[in-house]
Amino acid sequence: MVVHSAGILLYQIDDHAAMRVWIAHMGGPFWARKDEHAWSIPKGEYDPDEEPLTAALREFEEEIGSAAPAVQYAALGNFRQPSGKIIAVFAAETDFQPDRVVSNTFSVEWPRGSGVVRNYPEIDDARWVAEPEARVKLVRGQLPILDALARVIRSTGQ
Repeated sequence: MVVHSAGILLYQIDDHAAMRVWIAHMGGPFWARKDEHAWSIPKGEYDPDEEPLTAALREFEEEIGSAAPAVQYAALGNFRQPSGKIIAVFAAETDFQPDRVVSNTFSVEWPRGSGVVRNYPEIDDARWVAEPEARVKLVRGQLPILDALARVIRSTGQ
């Protein structure tokens, strides 16, 4: 069965036509000391009977701790990940700046085999980064999402 996720990719265009995107560092012990290819767009799974944009807005708030900006979102497309998961992505230009990032948590046995279950934030950092930096930070499976956003921005002349 294919797993479906939905996410929000916020972006900004500066006076020199350079793009910045809002991305989040994945939490938990596996990602703790990683930076390259350890970031993601805020996203999460949803049920087939739920609207993808509704799910994306909910997941953004759960992972960032602030509601997604009340702006117009455009469907960027559906992107198959190496795991087989399909992410429906919605993009919007905004000057979003939360006071802090506070994510929901998940439980995992850590260290593995220890019998100790600990709680970790799903997201432990989120920020605006320039497109070239985002290409280094994002997990590789999400680079096509960034490519699609760049194409849309170029085609609209922003």
